[in-house]
Amino acid sequence: MVWTKQRLNNLFFILGCAACVVMLFTFDVSFIELWGHLCHAGYWLLPILGIWFVVYGLNAFAWKAIIEGNIGGPAPISFWRIYRLTITGYALNYATPVGGLGGEPYRIMELSKDIDKQHATSSVILYAMMHFFAHFWFWFISIFIYLALVLVGDMPMTTAIGTVLGTIILFCLLAFYIFSRGYRHGLVVYVLGLIGKIPFLKGWSRRFRGNHAEALRNIDAQISALYSQDTKAFYSSLILEYSSRMVQSLEVMFMLLLFGIDNGGGLDGMVLTYLHSVLIVAFTTLFANLIGFLPMQIGVQEGGFVLSIAALGLSAALGIFVSIICRVREIIWIAVGMALMKLRD
Repeated sequence: MVWTKQRLNNLFFILGCAACVVMLFTFDVSFIELWGHLCHAGYWLLPILGIWFVVYGLNAFAWKAIIEGNIGGPAPISFWRIYRLTITGYALNYATPVGGLGGEPYRIMELSKDIDKQHATSSVILYAMMHFFAHFWFWFISIFIYLALVLVGDMPMTTAIGTVLGTIILFCLLAFYIFSRGYRHGLVVYVLGLIGKIPFLKGWSRRFRGNHAEALRNIDAQISALYSQDTKAFYSSLILEYSSRMVQSLEVMFMLLLFGIDNGGGLDGMVLTYLHSVLIVAFTTLFANLIGFLPMQIGVQEGGFVLSIAALGLSAALGIFVSIICRVREIIWIAVGMALMKLRD
């Protein structure tokens, strides 16, 4: 059967809707307890949900910068369409294991309506690379935020903590090296070569590379060209993606304030609360991405929030509350993404 773009669109839509249903029935609390948490959040739900308009907006601007740097001129696609595809792509990523098996193919399919397929593919791959590259910078810089808080006596430092922080630094430095090679020389052909070493996929990999050799080389050339020829687009995208993580941290900060945790109030207290929120998000996202093969990271994100909040000396109950509210936010934004999928430009 030939899969048309409309059929694929419907498949992605069904997958996302199924994800919403699964997430609704995989809470570790009863619906009565869930309702109690939502009531506790009250009007704070509005800024918690609203902050993601900004987060996704920064993501969309980052992707727009990459598209324009990749094609060498203004994007022949409206910002609203990029913004819509950004939200829908992330909604699909939540629904699939190894986030990206749903969102990235959908973005390529839709973006190829506006630009040629090779540039659409390389633009989506470049943005996915940038998204993860910014993650590593977020984790890396968060280590130094923690060390700064240690110096002012706000955070503890033990041998175990030092070992963990050192391991994360080495992990990030290794990632920076791998990404630098990928940006300089391309990544697609190399990754397909690695896939070819997996049992049962060797034949498929060889045939795919043979049938699409020129297209794959062109995509890799476009990936390396952005880094070497348009540094403004590259670094603009990186800064925007990193900024989205910092804005995302406000979500946790709002929930800490909801529980009256403001470190004494005032400007100093608010700054300290925000930095704590950055550390919570950094640890949780690191933990979740290390075990990112689980669909919708069921149980992983919750565990990450509980562990990271407990590490800051706060109650596990607060960690459970934060994880539940974040899961509700995800469900709502997945539903928004699915609705936007059916919205015509």
